[in-house]
Amino acid sequence: MYGKAFAPEYQGALTTLSVNSSLTDVLAQGLARLGEAQRSGTREDAARALLAVAEAHRRLGNVAEADRAWKTSYRTARSVGALGAMAWALWSGGTLARQRGALNLAYRLLAHAADLGERGNDVVARGYSLAGMAETGRIQGDYKTVAALHEKLLAEARRRGEARHTVWALEGIAQIHRNTGSYDTALAMFGEAAEIAAKADDRRGHAWALRGMADVLSIRDGATGQALSLLSEAEATCREMKLSSALAYNHKMRGNVLYRAARYDEARAVYQQALAEFEAMSEPRGTALSRLGLVKSLAHLGRDRSATVADLTELRSTFDRIGLRHARDMTDQALTEFHPTPPRPTAAPQHPAPREVAVR
Repeated sequence: MYGKAFAPEYQGALTTLSVNSSLTDVLAQGLARLGEAQRSGTREDAARALLAVAEAHRRLGNVAEADRAWKTSYRTARSVGALGAMAWALWSGGTLARQRGALNLAYRLLAHAADLGERGNDVVARGYSLAGMAETGRIQGDYKTVAALHEKLLAEARRRGEARHTVWALEGIAQIHRNTGSYDTALAMFGEAAEIAAKADDRRGHAWALRGMADVLSIRDGATGQALSLLSEAEATCREMKLSSALAYNHKMRGNVLYRAARYDEARAVYQQALAEFEAMSEPRGTALSRLGLVKSLAHLGRDRSATVADLTELRSTFDRIGLRHARDMTDQALTEFHPTPPRPTAAPQHPAPREVAVR
């Protein structure tokens, strides 16, 4: 039913690159192709090479370099009216914005990318951009709004036999089920995603699916050993492919599993490791989530209660600012556990209406 996974973000002369290509190889080949395109004056080829450069930098955690590359890709594509290449550049920029915790900006960039993909008859760019919008809403906890879009994109991906996109959609829907307490459904969907990814040789998607399975097995069954084993398998892939962000999230999840098992000292050490990794990438969402786990672990290890409450209150404001409703709710639970006075309620995040994005 599904063919081998492919990486549509590697375009032009870079289509021979695999979804599993080492990111250092992707970066080297992207820069080489960029130099060739600049020398020959083929600006659309340059824009598409810059897309691969931007994505390699983003996944390696090189935020400033990724930001420069996607913007240059967009401007280069715009100079020759290449709508499809413009869409892909905005998709990369929107994905980077989400990774950095700028969720409203991510939503706007991805909305414009979807529009350009449709106008430029690039079905895959449009689909990836809509998927990015759905993921942004899911991260914010806006499940009611994005659940239907997730399901629609899953159906489209299944119909076209696109393994990588099917895996992504399954993982997104599974995460919604996990966060709303439907653990059996979540585990089944993460398991299906892992199976499809393995058969399609999508190692990145497989690593994320294993992480999801570990999370559910830990929280539903208390299966700490099995969860840690799955995370170790996923970590090996992340290290081999140099997936810096995925590796940091893997470590944060390992901290979660250890915390649930009341192994607080081990959890503290792993949360500190994840925190350092996220800070090195200037990744505020992962930074805040790792801090939350670290603060809770330290509280159980005897840290002063007032310091714990002060940190949790600060983190709650951070999650509100970023727009992470689920994380804010977890912080409320921690405040209730460590402090008797509940925080005041906050309005749910609202997606802004897309407006023109200026890339200078």
